[in-house]
Amino acid sequence: MNLSDFREDYRQDSLDRAQLQANPLAQFETWFQQATGDKSQSRWRKIGVALVKLWSAICNHRPADINAMTLSTVDKNGTPSSRTVLLKTVDERGFIFFTNYDSRKGRELTENPRAALTFFWPELERQVCIAGAVKKIPVVESEKYFQSRPRGSQIGAWASEQSEVVPDRAFLEKKWRELEQKFPNAVPLPPHWGGFVLAPERIEFWQGRSSRLHDRFCYFRQPDGAWKIERLSP
Repeated sequence: MNLSDFREDYRQDSLDRAQLQANPLAQFETWFQQATGDKSQSRWRKIGVALVKLWSAICNHRPADINAMTLSTVDKNGTPSSRTVLLKTVDERGFIFFTNYDSRKGRELTENPRAALTFFWPELERQVCIAGAVKKIPVVESEKYFQSRPRGSQIGAWASEQSEVVPDRAFLEKKWRELEQKFPNAVPLPPHWGGFVLAPERIEFWQGRSSRLHDRFCYFRQPDGAWKIERLSP
């Protein structure tokens, strides 16, 4: 399979040093809002994003979750793995997501508590790459989020021994039905389920540009907690 003719010349926008906010979390929030179509966008940019979404709908292409991110981890032997998870919160601590602690990613984050995140928003021709240390959030926070989830998802968190081999789908569905009967009312937080927060040490903002001369700016956290911003070669 030859994919050499699959290429796109990025022309939507540019990124200058003067546009960047001093705190990368604030910069991320700005870009995230723009990816959702909210705030701080020009009328023409909003129209362009709306047209792309309309064309995707006409072609029956489901738009990607804006908060979807690639989470990359490394196990104790140095073997990497990646998967897509959903960002649920960003605050002064960093980027928060939830998972089964006994899953492959949960085990790898326990063995090697460092990870990387990647967001790609093709409609804006933008990418954000993040790396840093990871730790579990307090149980009370996991409990609060878990109780906000749909009941079916709550039962699914109990039913799935994530990443483990199962004989077939019928096995999973039977287990789900058994747990639905076990928890006729409120579903408690599973002891093996909760949130992680990635505290960023490096955040890169990538804006696609024509002729592959992309704009790349990287924030590096300094020992005193301040952020240093540098332009990177594309």
